[in-house]
Amino acid sequence: QVQLVESGGGLVQAGGSLRLSCAASGRTFSSHAMGWFRQAPGKEREFVAAISWIGGDTYYVDSVKGRFAISRDNAKNTLYLQMSVLKPEDTAVYYCAASDGWYTDYALYDSWGQGTQVTVSS
Repeated sequence: QVQLVESGGGLVQAGGSLRLSCAASGRTFSSHAMGWFRQAPGKEREFVAAISWIGGDTYYVDSVKGRFAISRDNAKNTLYLQMSVLKPEDTAVYYCAASDGWYTDYALYDSWGQGTQVTVSS
């Protein structure tokens, strides 16, 4: 089992930047990929980005391409999401998750963090 703890959320003005972190512990060797998801009030959970733990291959939802960057530090067992040019539409609770395959469906991730709130004001 993988334990995940997110940090770095907060309040930022439109156009600003934030970096989210996700510290992983436990059986990280069993995870093929880690990803970021978000959920805004009244909306479904949405895939944001994913990265393969060993090779570092990345994939992004179209709405964040060119603005967000996912990365990882294997030695520190830490996942990051650098968010730039933030928009009010990015406001949501952001979750990190781990899976044993290369997926974008949240139902296929079996380890989750507690979430961190990101609020972007106009």
